[in-house]
Amino acid sequence: MAEDTTNNKNCGGKKNAMLAYGIVQISATVISALSLAAIALGLCSIKQESKAFNGCVSEVTSGGMSNAEAVRYCNGGN
Repeated sequence: MAEDTTNNKNCGGKKNAMLAYGIVQISATVISALSLAAIALGLCSIKQESKAFNGCVSEVTSGGMSNAEAVRYCNGGN
């Protein structure tokens, strides 16, 4: 009987440690998921900027400029 109470007391600390470990793991997973979502949203805006830039370059090159001049113009050069 005395052995049962001793074993229960020793498991209390292990249970709390495992609970804390589980909470930390779940929190890390949630933070990772949110970070990946933020990165994905950032890539969507880069894709839109890329389409606008490519449209600008094609429009300027159709006007008679070379590709290098068109890229410089679309980047804000003179």
